[in-house]
Amino acid sequence: MGILGLTILAIALSMDSFAVSVANGLCVNNLSKLKSIKIALFLAFFQAFAPVLGFFLGSGIEKYLSNIDHWIAFVLLSFIGIHMIYESISKKESKNECYDLSNWGLLMQSVGTSIDAFIVGISFALLEVNMNLAVGIIFATTFIFSIFGIQLGKKIGKRYGKLAAIIGGLILIIIGLKILIEHLFILS
Repeated sequence: MGILGLTILAIALSMDSFAVSVANGLCVNNLSKLKSIKIALFLAFFQAFAPVLGFFLGSGIEKYLSNIDHWIAFVLLSFIGIHMIYESISKKESKNECYDLSNWGLLMQSVGTSIDAFIVGISFALLEVNMNLAVGIIFATTFIFSIFGIQLGKKIGKRYGKLAAIIGGLILIIIGLKILIEHLFILS
């Protein structure tokens, strides 16, 4: 797989991270540049290194994980989305954040959005893929899309407040449902 193929794949893999980033930008009113970079780094790191893990574990684990990976992603992303919605509805007006983007929360988001990248890594084991190049392209693409998503979410969030946070939570739940439905129909 060449640079063009890896770039197209990286864009496809980064779409879930982009959507999560938009949701994060929607949810947090005063998201600093440092926190934005931290979010993008978390998402990009997991998106880039999940294929490496998949590559090294190979197809031996794929048959076990493919039966539950969609449920893991669904549960993680739905939990985060429900929490965002709950916090935005129950928060007091003086509170700035509807969701705490702690390391634990970012870890859950990152794992939830990178499970498909893990499966892609398993296929890399069967193809001739330069893993260093793949990691670099996937990391850079996801980082850029995540930063852009956060900024887009911030612009929308400033204008629409609580409604934007609720929409952000719904986006995460929809992503989880999308992953679940895709896998259930593919396996049928």
